[in-house]
Amino acid sequence: MPITSVTTDTEAFTLAVVADFTVSVRRLWDAYTDPRQIERFWGPPEYPATFLRHDAAPGGVSNYYMTGPEGDRSAGYWQWVAVEAPHSFEVRDGFAHDDGTPNTDLPSMRMVFEFTETALGSRLTTTTHFGSLEELEQLKAMGMEEGMRAAMGQIDAVVEDLQAFAAGRATEVQLIGDTQARVSRVIRGSLEQVWRAHTDPEIIRRWQLGPDGWSMPVCEFSAEVGQQLRTEWQNDESGERFGFAGVVVDLAAPYRLVTTERMISPQDPEGKASPETLNEMTLTTVEDGTLLAYVITYPDAAVREAVLATGMADGMESSYVRLEQEVLAA
Repeated sequence: MPITSVTTDTEAFTLAVVADFTVSVRRLWDAYTDPRQIERFWGPPEYPATFLRHDAAPGGVSNYYMTGPEGDRSAGYWQWVAVEAPHSFEVRDGFAHDDGTPNTDLPSMRMVFEFTETALGSRLTTTTHFGSLEELEQLKAMGMEEGMRAAMGQIDAVVEDLQAFAAGRATEVQLIGDTQARVSRVIRGSLEQVWRAHTDPEIIRRWQLGPDGWSMPVCEFSAEVGQQLRTEWQNDESGERFGFAGVVVDLAAPYRLVTTERMISPQDPEGKASPETLNEMTLTTVEDGTLLAYVITYPDAAVREAVLATGMADGMESSYVRLEQEVLAA
């Protein structure tokens, strides 16, 4: 059990939890800022968490839900206030409705996470600030302390599992609920490099090409909300052509980009017959490079299954390898 002390201050309205680990500060930091990792320990074992969004940057938002043994859900959110990687971050933590909006009927808390180096590895001090003594007592009565003990007891297994989250692993796809999928890949490059590689048309043309023998004659891209996007690929031997069109819905450079997407073809140049997806890209700096996470929302489960069956993940992996070897390494 990593927790070494739990202290309640009824005058300052705080609950402080100290935990020690035999890994580096950087490794522990990555476990909290990588959605694939934090969801393996943020909820107690009986209520595992699923993170739909996790922005490790000031002004960012995290949305998650915990699923109970009977399929019941409890949703929560973070509003990121401050980040000083890899030493501390501060969030406003609260309960949420099923759609992710804050549930103001229950109290929210200010949480400060501090990561420090020790002789044996690292120490995490989590201090929760409540608005009043009544709120502190209410959350403790709801089992907050016991939940934190159970949740943090799972961290050791996560931080020791280095290979599962390292750079060099192939693109991974995780199904979320009935209509979403999360695509994850650690890319060997800085946050700024990877952001430019996904938003600069000239760079996009160099690596988002799919199989050999294809080119991208059309790439219209601008990282501005409301801008129309269009990319078209062509088989240079047969002349076969297809592409995607969409619009920028939201962005926070250089870590978050949200776009819509629908397939286009010479027979359907506007993609009117194609189902539309919502693509949420989040970039997070990790020890080996930049973690790219795409959360894709499909119209329904059937469309998700059909798209994934096309070998989408393999095609994305080929492009990411080209990005690392021919663009970022140049």
